[in-house]
Amino acid sequence: MQIGDKVRFLNEVGGGIVTQFVDNKTVLVEDNDGFEIPMLITECVVIDTNDYNIPIVPKKQPKPVAIVEQPAMDEEAHMSKPMTFKPKPLERRGGDKVNLFLGFTPVNITELSRTEFDMFIINDCNYAITFALMQQEGNALRLRHAGCVQPNTKLLLETFERSALPELERLTLQAFATKDEKSFLMKQPFNVGIRIDGPKFYKLHTFGESIFFETPAYVVDVVKEDAPVRSMFVNAEELRDAMLPHPAKERPKNEPARNAQKNGIVEIDLHASEILETESGMSAKDILDYQLKVFNEEMQKYLKKKGSKLVFIHGKGDGVLRKSIEQELRRKYKTCIFQDASFKEYGYGATMVIVK
Repeated sequence: MQIGDKVRFLNEVGGGIVTQFVDNKTVLVEDNDGFEIPMLITECVVIDTNDYNIPIVPKKQPKPVAIVEQPAMDEEAHMSKPMTFKPKPLERRGGDKVNLFLGFTPVNITELSRTEFDMFIINDCNYAITFALMQQEGNALRLRHAGCVQPNTKLLLETFERSALPELERLTLQAFATKDEKSFLMKQPFNVGIRIDGPKFYKLHTFGESIFFETPAYVVDVVKEDAPVRSMFVNAEELRDAMLPHPAKERPKNEPARNAQKNGIVEIDLHASEILETESGMSAKDILDYQLKVFNEEMQKYLKKKGSKLVFIHGKGDGVLRKSIEQELRRKYKTCIFQDASFKEYGYGATMVIVK
């Protein structure tokens, strides 16, 4: 902070131009009415610096001193060195949950159809947020802004024209939270998809009161209480693939349901709900063909294991699957013995096969 800087007060409305440093903690700020207000340096945020407002300090005539063996530093070199004082970030009670927003304000709200817009990233927590804001370009991303926004502050990212709205429609923000010079609880990195609704910028009621701005603003949630606020991106091709039924041969399936062997008996459940992910789009014949396919695969696995006992659970139903299994056994597995499985355990809904 230097004399001539334009500042805004943190905890109260107002601001002005720094006119004097009273001491190392206090400055005088001249407001728009010409009154000088004493304020703590930590309660002021520099929003504009005008180097032409800094008064020129006349050089002082050096006093005679004893010559010592050390390099001399003239006053101009001393004044040209950067200021190294950095105030500690202000923290507020209850501010350790990450809250992050994007804010948009019209430059001239009275000419909404022609005005430009300011875009801010708003950090409403006690953590410093290091971020990268990217715009979506097809399946790729392009970096638009990157930096660090200090605790409980907002940072102006850019001023854009209405023609840039399509570029901002789909944004991705990656960020992580830290604290300087003190210990803190770790937060998970954030990766958030953000949907900016361009048509809203044409409507006056979009811009309303906000605790973050003195003028009407449109504020978009990004992270609320440590949780990313995700916007849904709809891809037309993915939506089409999800809505259209897949051919039966491409349909994902589960493995046949098996219990552990009980008394040397292997159970294979052939119910459609157990071996198919979904029956949508399949005819009764498609389902039966698939059940028989699973039946034959299981028979082939145990055909060389003489004495194996397999119980195929097919349910009672109208008996179509049961009859089809018996036909397969008589046609392909003539050496095997089959019979109704235990009525006590399976009712009339299972067939036992003994491999010979």
